[in-house]
Amino acid sequence: MKHIFIINPAAGKENSYEAIRTALEGMEARVDYELYLTQAPGDATAYIRNYCREHSEPVRFYACGGDGTLNEVVNGLVGFSHASLGCYPCGSGNDFVKYYGGKKYFLNIPELVEAEEEEIDLMRVGNRYAINATHFGFDSSVAKTMMNVRRKKLIGGKNAYTTGVVVGLFKAMKNKCRVFVDGEELNPTGNLLLCTITNGQYVGGSFRCAPRSLDNDGFLEVCLVHPVSHLTFFRFVGGYTKGTHLDDPKFQPYLEYRRGKSITVEAPEGFVYAFDGELIPQEKFTVEVAPRAIRFAVPRSAKPLPAEAHAAQKEKNEAVVAFRVTEGEAVEAAACQVGVGDASK
Repeated sequence: MKHIFIINPAAGKENSYEAIRTALEGMEARVDYELYLTQAPGDATAYIRNYCREHSEPVRFYACGGDGTLNEVVNGLVGFSHASLGCYPCGSGNDFVKYYGGKKYFLNIPELVEAEEEEIDLMRVGNRYAINATHFGFDSSVAKTMMNVRRKKLIGGKNAYTTGVVVGLFKAMKNKCRVFVDGEELNPTGNLLLCTITNGQYVGGSFRCAPRSLDNDGFLEVCLVHPVSHLTFFRFVGGYTKGTHLDDPKFQPYLEYRRGKSITVEAPEGFVYAFDGELIPQEKFTVEVAPRAIRFAVPRSAKPLPAEAHAAQKEKNEAVVAFRVTEGEAVEAAACQVGVGDASK
């Protein structure tokens, strides 16, 4: 298998190129690898698509950056059956890998290249894909601010989300839009504080908005929060950060939580949502689950947070695949016996 490290030199506070190159030195005899430095936004997606069209051998692309780089790599390789995804999380957020226990499990290069792959879901809006989250309302206001301050001292980096929250308290406590999950409207008033649609569990660097989420079950998790006062907001933040908000009775009057396959959003002109952190202006859109759309390399030491549920769903998915293969072989064999087809064709 070919291993290609897609390195975003603009991600995080430091360029990770030298650290990755140094870690790979001495592995040439057993690992066929290349390093590729992205040149501009969108370059990773274009490079991967072109590579996959021109090469048919198995290849794994490693997103070396933050969640934005990961999104670009995902959109480059999705649809190519010979390509899979790895992640070397060296950006400022790295939200998706928190599902697997955090970035520390993905920074060991020798273990990363030996990682086993598993099929996971994605979410899709039109022909664009996201691996972690779509969020809007208060969250998209926060994302706007994060983009503006992420490289600034004190208020940027790991503190960028907190800075965004402070700004949002003045600008985004009540947002107009309607949300439908598999046809059910969640907010008939047409207002909300925020809404997250997730495949992973975290947004904003530290907020565990979807603690029940599984990235391999064929469903997306939707958490909608109705407009609240500033006092209630501050009471809510602690549980929302820890991921205890879904089980806390005092939060239930303000929450709608669903699992669904198709989520439609209708909003007024000028509406913006965050799609794996990228801000997209669009008034009406539908987010759909793309079940088992890619293969993701998970290091041995990684620990999915819903470990038992994730493992059970993975086993179930593998059983379904095995059944389909067995069933197909049986049908093919029966066809050959009666002279309907030739199994060698």
